[in-house]
Amino acid sequence: MITSSANARVKQVMNLSKKVKARKTSGLFVTEGLRMFKEIPADRIDSLFVSEDFIKDEAHKRLLAGMKYETVSREVFKVMSDTQTPQGILALVRQHAFRTEDLLAAPGPAFLMVLENIQDPGNLGTILRAGEGAGITGVLMSETTADIYNPKVIRSTMGSVFRVPFVYTEDLPASLKALKAGGVRLYAAHLNGRNNYEKEDYTVDTGFLVGNEANGLTDETAALADACVKIPMKGKVESLNAAVAASVLMFEAARQRRG
Repeated sequence: MITSSANARVKQVMNLSKKVKARKTSGLFVTEGLRMFKEIPADRIDSLFVSEDFIKDEAHKRLLAGMKYETVSREVFKVMSDTQTPQGILALVRQHAFRTEDLLAAPGPAFLMVLENIQDPGNLGTILRAGEGAGITGVLMSETTADIYNPKVIRSTMGSVFRVPFVYTEDLPASLKALKAGGVRLYAAHLNGRNNYEKEDYTVDTGFLVGNEANGLTDETAALADACVKIPMKGKVESLNAAVAASVLMFEAARQRRG
């Protein structure tokens, strides 16, 4: 049993939770909790840690039968955990590298979310989770978007991070031009949209562009859209949270495609 927070494995977990560089260098990320553990593809688990209390439960012992894991004292597990109420199970998971082609590999018309400089981990995770529910085929992100392997993002995805293809691009304008050349029609969520969002046709190959929480899309990115669309507002509200706006657009596309 690991009983010291100075243990090298404990330090590794803490580094991976806190530092983007550590995640990029190692190709690993941290997931916590029983539900997230059940979502992890078995071949991507690098190592597994459980608290001394967790493994006393017979149901948990049966769940982990045949698997290798390290038991950690109650106090040390609290140090390792990134949550206020640790559930007692934590895994280091191998990252998976998707390609741009993977975003377009699903049968039927493409259905993409394109994110520029989204910074809030909760927003990014929620967009992935809502996107899976709406049926998106993938997510394309600028390199300035938050790290998808941040523990807060991972928790917000509720497992969708293991099922929705995603790619970071160093040159977002070039990637958008390539999508357009391939027949994907791009719609920018923009306060100056020419139409309300429900007036456009999303049954064709479609990509939605959503920008930074505070500043929206850059002018360069918005200019590459085939159309800018807006979500009409009542009251004194000028705009929606990025994840909420993305969800409105995605589920309108899902509604049209069901029809």
